[in-house]
Amino acid sequence: MMAEKKPHPGRLMNIGPVSTGWLNDAGIHNQEDLEALGAVGAYRLVKALHPDKVSLNLLYGLEAALTDRHWNSLSPEEKAALRAAAEGD
Repeated sequence: MMAEKKPHPGRLMNIGPVSTGWLNDAGIHNQEDLEALGAVGAYRLVKALHPDKVSLNLLYGLEAALTDRHWNSLSPEEKAALRAAAEGD
């Protein structure tokens, strides 16, 4: 039996074509790449490449994609923790 291949980031919930392009620009080409970096790491890489375009919505979308949820389902506490982690050194 063949192992199931994980979807491309653009096929994950919350990740559309623009976000997929930004992820690809940052060298994130599949779900495994995204999982290895985590939402915060991926967000930081993409934000560094596109500082004027990327918003916190990408961070929330990445986290929710990794946990197979819609980004609006993240609690205010989860969003605050993600923001703090993304802004930390």
